[in-house]
Amino acid sequence: MRRTAARERAMTGAAVYRGMDQATLDRQYSPSSRVPSLTAYLSEYARLSTAARRDHPVRTGLAYGTHPAELLDYFPSAAPGRPPLLVFVHGGNWQALGRAESAFPAPPLLAAGAAVAVVEYGLAPDVGLDAMAGMVRRAVDWLLRHADRLGFAPDRLHLCGTSAGAHLAAMALLPGPRHGPDVSRRIAGAVLLSGMYDLEPIRRSYVNEALRLDEAGARRNSPLHLLPARLPPVVAARGGNETEEYVRQHERMVTALRPRAAVTEVVAERRDHFSLPYELGVKGTELGDAVLAQMDLGGQMDLGGTTT
Repeated sequence: MRRTAARERAMTGAAVYRGMDQATLDRQYSPSSRVPSLTAYLSEYARLSTAARRDHPVRTGLAYGTHPAELLDYFPSAAPGRPPLLVFVHGGNWQALGRAESAFPAPPLLAAGAAVAVVEYGLAPDVGLDAMAGMVRRAVDWLLRHADRLGFAPDRLHLCGTSAGAHLAAMALLPGPRHGPDVSRRIAGAVLLSGMYDLEPIRRSYVNEALRLDEAGARRNSPLHLLPARLPPVVAARGGNETEEYVRQHERMVTALRPRAAVTEVVAERRDHFSLPYELGVKGTELGDAVLAQMDLGGQMDLGGTTT
């Protein structure tokens, strides 16, 4: 059997990135290495998402594009008037999960008065990263074009992603001609949870066996290096229990964002990579209050502040 380059490097023990050998780098980009059971989290995501769709009105399987994966679920708000919308982009290392397991953040956000959209997108290896980024942009554009029919305020759309979804959400903040329409100036705020924003180490890790990024592709899809001068308000959050590389990626992105946007940084010490999204919209939590404040839904934090 032909060995991949990553496997060859793993066998030699040679340094492949920032002094790390292949096994160490791969572990750093495996957030499940910090939790007892990834399967338990995935099962809970599915269970809570099923409950969210059972207990709340929802329009499922709305097509925002022509690809079979270009679907979203929309949870309308019960609040009067035109509420804000939070668009949630799931994680899964660009290779796993979908709408079925990703509606779990909706209930507390709905209770606070927001509408919620849960976006599905194509996954690697069948879909490349450029195309995934374009899908998220198309989802945002479709939602904005249908805001009147769906019943939310188009000037109050907030884009949220976790892990790989945070990367794709950050890519949607970039202006200019890319895959998908330019929606960068129509996003009222962003929420980036435990994201990866420089993909060079990803390119050198086991994750790239599915993504198949070359050096140019990694650079083209690294929002850390492509941020415009001005951005909407951003909540940038991570769990206290993350690998050192995820911490470094978060810190570099926060540093890059601060001259460009009102940034609220959250370090939820009792959370890990997979449990952090449970706090979205939950009043009295660091992340929940930051997100609700950004959406003008009665959170307890001031934009531009920092909580750790």
